[in-house]
Formats: sequence, C-alpha cells, structure tokens
Amino acid sequence: MLRLDIPVYIASKSPRRKKILKQLGIKFKSISIDVPEKFIRNEDSVTAVKRLAYEKLLEAQKHVRKGIIITADTIVVLDSKIIGKPKHKKDAVKILKSLSGKKHFVFTGFCIYNSVNNKIKIDYEKTEVYFRELKKHEIDDYIKTGSPFDKAGAYGIQDDLGAVFIRKINGCYYNVMGLPLSKVYSCLEQVMY
Repeated sequence: MLRLDIPVYIASKSPRRKKILKQLGIKFKSISIDVPEKFIRNEDSVTAVKRLAYEKLLEAQKHVRKGIIITADTIVVLDSKIIGKPKHKKDAVKILKSLSGKKHFVFTGFCIYNSVNNKIKIDYEKTEVYFRELKKHEIDDYIKTGSPFDKAGAYGIQDDLGAVFIRKINGCYYNVMGLPLSKVYSCLEQVMY
C-alpha cells in the first residue's frame, strides 16, 4: 500500500470522491472550495476537465500550506457536446432523455500536487457508457429522489436506480463515479518521490 508521510487533502464536496479515496486506505482531510465550472466554447473534453481540475487546485492551494492536494472534475459528453450538472428538474429530464438508449463518454480530469517537493500530476480518464432505453416513469422516479442534481449527466452509476440505467461500460467504473482510482493511485506514487 501507499505510504504517505505528509497530510493529504481532497478539495471536493463530492461524497463519492471521498468514498473512492477511502478505498486506498490513506488518511485524508476534505476541504470545501467553490470554483465555478465554466465551459469554454469549442474547448475539447480533455482540455476542459483538466483545466477545471487545475482551477480547483489553484483555489485549494490557498487553503493548504503543506501536503498533497487532490482535485477533480467530471463531465459527460454526448455527441461531442459537454453535459455538466443539471440546473433544475426540467434540465435533468432533458439530459436523461438525451442519454436514453445511447452511448456517451465520461471524462474525469484530476490534479495531484505535492507542496513539499512541488511535484504535480495533471491527468484524465475516459470511460464509454451505454444507457438502455429509459421509460418516462423511470426518469420521473429518479428525479424525485433528488440524486441527479449534483452529478454530471444527471445520474450516478452507484445509485440504486441510476445503476439500472446503464447497459454496459468500457473503461474505469470509478471514473464514472468521479475519480479514476487506479490512475489516481499511480499519480500519488509519482508525486511522492
């Protein structure tokens, strides 16, 4: 297992990211930051998620004097169009209808920074996700749970009902949850030494 002798911080409000990071068996503290997730016109998906994760890192650095900081941002891409978190109920319905029966991609960009040795890793993961055809009542029932509103693409692969929307995936499951665990682990090793 990874031996970290300096404090580790995850700058994220996402309970899913915190749960994923706990699987590495490392102790970490969570810090809350507010960085607007703005998309730049004609920006490609990889550049967007890496830029957003880096912007979060710059904000997190203001709150951490010494340690390793982890930041991340996740987007859903359907037909080359970036889909973020739904703004309201109608938006969530529209997003889920657009994903129904189709293939989309989930991108997570992340930054890992070690303030002691000034090493930084900026990377991303991409996962292909296939939705089955969704019924209107399934979308309505899911939205009533409140679950879609803090998630890119308006669904969570780990949610009870969100999980049954997915027919199959190609790639990292944890990436769809919001943090590609294996890649993050490798990058943590790289910034330590």
